[in-house]
Amino acid sequence: MPRRSYRVQFPGGCGHELAGIVDRPDHRHTFPVAVFSHCFTCNKDLKAIVRISRALADLGIGVLRFDMTGLGGSRGDFSHTSFSTNVADIKSAMRFASKELGPVTALVGLSFGGAASLAIAGNQGLPGGVHGPAPAVVTLATPSDTVHLALLLSTMDPQIESQGIGSVTIGGRNWSIRREMLEDFRRYDLPAAISRVKSPTLLFHSPADATVGFDHAIRIMGLIQTSPSGGGPVSLITLDGADHLLSQRQEDIDFVTATTAAFINRYASPG
Repeated sequence: MPRRSYRVQFPGGCGHELAGIVDRPDHRHTFPVAVFSHCFTCNKDLKAIVRISRALADLGIGVLRFDMTGLGGSRGDFSHTSFSTNVADIKSAMRFASKELGPVTALVGLSFGGAASLAIAGNQGLPGGVHGPAPAVVTLATPSDTVHLALLLSTMDPQIESQGIGSVTIGGRNWSIRREMLEDFRRYDLPAAISRVKSPTLLFHSPADATVGFDHAIRIMGLIQTSPSGGGPVSLITLDGADHLLSQRQEDIDFVTATTAAFINRYASPG
């Protein structure tokens, strides 16, 4: 199916202009719409995100991928962001996508982006300007809590806690991290939000993931399955041998794309 891709800008949850790219089927007016959120310190141009988004569009699904505040082409200061601002940015992206493409029927997230997508689905209330049922969720290599990242960052540079700001190296780049970010990570009760998810949910995770352990995927699945309020249908697919960012093998991306497209068409087609 012919695909059309173009750059967009829209206001984010912190008030800064966010940069995005729309990958959509061309010559079609109605199609499922997904918002794709990236990992911590990543951006919309990560190889796996680009390839999956474009391939989904080739399969008839519209995708908005975007940079969160202070990352990639978006404005703002990353050191002043947090998990809560990530959630706010995704809600802003959903509002924009609903106007630009149509009702948002799926949230796709890699690592921390998947965690924020689950938080939105678990809190069940759609952002203003977005109508319809809570979207289906697809996560890739996603953590089950935010506390572990606070511990990791504070270990990497104890000055974050003692001085209020420090620096860590991630992906070969130095990032300024403030104490307020860690406090937000510790305060956010992601497991409670996950236990309230009633949307259809598809989890991809690799037992070889050296960044976010496979036990996080098992925990997410358990939290949804044992929800006191009755969780939605949830499936866990093991990506044997895949790395955290799906950067090593094209066949992993092809498998994720085809399965995600089938899942969205089953659970998240408009109407």
